[in-house]
Amino acid sequence: MAGREGPRPGGRSARVQASVHAAVQALMTRMERAAITIPAIAAEAGVTPSTIYRRWGDIQELLADVAVERLKPDMVPIDTGNGGNDLLAWAEQYAEEMSSKPGREMIRDVLASQDGSGAYQCCNFTRQQIEVITARAQLRGEGFPDVDTVMDRVVSPIMYRILFGEAPDAAHVARLVAGAMELVSPARASVDEPA
Repeated sequence: MAGREGPRPGGRSARVQASVHAAVQALMTRMERAAITIPAIAAEAGVTPSTIYRRWGDIQELLADVAVERLKPDMVPIDTGNGGNDLLAWAEQYAEEMSSKPGREMIRDVLASQDGSGAYQCCNFTRQQIEVITARAQLRGEGFPDVDTVMDRVVSPIMYRILFGEAPDAAHVARLVAGAMELVSPARASVDEPA
């Protein structure tokens, strides 16, 4: 819808967004995704369908917006005391969450968005998580690959497999992390061997 209005910060707009997002999530627990309609969401949220159309334009944009919000990390990556192990723990969790049925549905919703801003936001969420791991490793004086290397060598292959093949298992994720860590001076980078 070409002339839809953008979100207004705070106040009523924030309450409407929260209510509509909650309605979408509630409906997804009770009915098949394909059966969810804007009128059903509006009734659940206590708003008019026109409010949803004005704010999101169509159901796909709304689902993408909800997915982006749900894909936002809710905690900082685990700190094991070692950058390689931090990256491994994060990558295993990332692969597991993104390859789950809800994770795959959220990815599809984000990628189906017309404007692509949701995919950009999700990429930034992931980069921010990697930046935390990188900064901690650097503070400890550890060799650690730069953020782009981790995105290219760990995150991208995981996402590619989730989208176009079978989800990567823990051994595959460990190989990806080890490959990224090998790009750093071997004397300065390590991943502890499992006991």
